[in-house]
Amino acid sequence: MQEHTLGREGDGTQKWKMMSPKEPASDSRLTRSSSIRQTPLQVIHVLGNFMRIWSVYALYHHLSQKGDSVILFIFSCLVPASIIFFLLQKPWKGRPLPNSQIVPTIINGAIMALFLILWGKGLLSCGPLITLLTEYAGAVLGVLSALFYGRRVNIWKKVGGLFAMSASFYFLSIGWATSSYSPFHSISSERVHKAKQSLGFKEIAVPILAGVLSALRRVMARRVSLKNQLKRRLHAITVASAACFLFPLAMWDTILGSESNSIANLQFMSWAYLSTIFFGIVFIFYIDNLAEERLRLVFSSPRHLMVATGCIIVMEMTYKMDFSLLGFLICSSVLAFGIFEATSLERLRSSVDAQEISDGTFENNLQMSSLPS
Repeated sequence: MQEHTLGREGDGTQKWKMMSPKEPASDSRLTRSSSIRQTPLQVIHVLGNFMRIWSVYALYHHLSQKGDSVILFIFSCLVPASIIFFLLQKPWKGRPLPNSQIVPTIINGAIMALFLILWGKGLLSCGPLITLLTEYAGAVLGVLSALFYGRRVNIWKKVGGLFAMSASFYFLSIGWATSSYSPFHSISSERVHKAKQSLGFKEIAVPILAGVLSALRRVMARRVSLKNQLKRRLHAITVASAACFLFPLAMWDTILGSESNSIANLQFMSWAYLSTIFFGIVFIFYIDNLAEERLRLVFSSPRHLMVATGCIIVMEMTYKMDFSLLGFLICSSVLAFGIFEATSLERLRSSVDAQEISDGTFENNLQMSSLPS
């Protein structure tokens, strides 16, 4: 009887030891090890975004100096990029794709073509800095989804974030990020006279609309493809369909444009052309997928904007653009605050969605309740 009681006491002591491990120490070790594992991925993410932003600046200077047609140049970049995606992903192999995925993917290609046209026009008229920052305008889809698809939680925070984003774009439109018009940059009156006129909000509306279309394209791709491998296969079809939609417009520009607007006059071995294909279209797609799947980092997020801000500062100083560091930091900080408030409800869901996508599962009740961009 005593042995049985001692056995029970021993079992209870063993259970107590098993139920009270050193959880804080183990959690801290797990957090430290996971952060160490994510460091190379974060470095790859920063380098990938830096190369992509470098390609945008190279494209801007090439188009502004050579005078090539934006549509023709983008079409000539999409054709080899779609061939690269087809060779890498081989969408014709594996399980046949149903029409329920093929048709939305082709429609997504039309959205991508329209986005690229507006993006290129905005790049020429507004410059690379404004064009890159307005790509984050897609965060307004989070506000619209909260307004029209229920879950009106923290709705005033989202509306406040929308106003902050609008204020940031307004500051950019009146030239706060330029040394010529920034109120935080003291310059001589002669330089102000020589500088070109500030844009205004009507001109900046074109890249803002392009940013919203880009976010819509990412949302549709995320809704159509449930698995990562399927997402890559469908993206190859999206790029190819975008090239097909741009083909008649490119030919129209070639026929009606000047002699310089022809495919024969494009410099296919220039850095602007090659960097746009490899870093601006192909490589950045895998970098964004890596950030979303492994780092839980979506495009329209303050963390992503922080990386882009550092890369833009380096490029602005390297190319010696009309740039005001303090004004740009204020505009990007206001934009980051607006994105943070506008996506306050979607931050947790985006991490959950990324985990579900990587596992190959997706809950149907979240498909229309949130539109993370």
